[in-house]
Amino acid sequence: MRMDDVAIEAEGLRRRYGDTVALAGLDLRVPAGGVCGLLGPNGAGKTTAVRILTTLLRADAGTARVAGFDVRRQPDRVRARIGLVGQHAALDEVLSGRQNLVLFGRLHHLPAARARERARDLLERFGLTEAGDRPVGTYSGGMRRRLDLAAGLVLDPPVLFLDEPTTGLDPRARAQVWEAVRALADGGTTVLLTTQYLEEADRLADRLTVVAAGRVVATGTPEELKTALGGDRVDVALAHAGDLDAAARAAGVAVGATASVDAAALRISVSVTDRVTALSAVLRALDEAGVTAADVAVRRPTLDEVFLALTAGDSPAGHGTTGREVVR
Repeated sequence: MRMDDVAIEAEGLRRRYGDTVALAGLDLRVPAGGVCGLLGPNGAGKTTAVRILTTLLRADAGTARVAGFDVRRQPDRVRARIGLVGQHAALDEVLSGRQNLVLFGRLHHLPAARARERARDLLERFGLTEAGDRPVGTYSGGMRRRLDLAAGLVLDPPVLFLDEPTTGLDPRARAQVWEAVRALADGGTTVLLTTQYLEEADRLADRLTVVAAGRVVATGTPEELKTALGGDRVDVALAHAGDLDAAARAAGVAVGATASVDAAALRISVSVTDRVTALSAVLRALDEAGVTAADVAVRRPTLDEVFLALTAGDSPAGHGTTGREVVR
């Protein structure tokens, strides 16, 4: 599979559970190589989409292809080319890490010698060689998750699905998993990652797809999505509540934009294009207006802000951005 190929492609996926609509015409396109983050609030349809793409669930309508094969008509070929790591580790805690990997290899019909060789390679790849012969029940959370990732790669699949792989891990263990996932992507594996941790998506994903109410509402790189929300902003924290209106007027005139006011936080914020020039202009305007600033900072919108803006209302009818691709 070449880097310019499409690893995952879905069009018009629909799925209902009784009266509940899980997917309402989801379209998805993931280029080969790198990490694609699939984001959305609880109930947005992320896990349902993953289950359909990994042949564990049938869509009511729509089509999907993974690694070049149709998930409905060619499920066996799809399964031979994907790995899946779910939210909970699928490991036997009594067996050692090595024994778990050999078992997974044998379940995938690898010859015994090849399964042992693959286990040895994967333990080394994920930094688990020294712990390889210990029972998994003695592993830390991060070690278990790395072993779970290794198990998903027994067949060295070109496409790997990770469904909230770091849920419940502490920051150190999460960082270990991030390092392993990034290494996989750098090695050419296409990774589709669903996560509730926006920092995780920001750190790992080359491209993001945001889902709400069963539909894609935006796609793009993390930076493209942040820029689409408004680019850089100058934030001014004030010493006195009475200065809020004057500060908002002065900053707005200085950069030619309307400043927002957060009275509770004693802060104003205004979107800017040239951060250095705008910062100087705002500071000069505040000084001329006789406004005392407690703190001034230039920042980009966070992925949290992007997520909240795109998923506000959590229904397709409530999104002016439904189906938007930030950069085509």
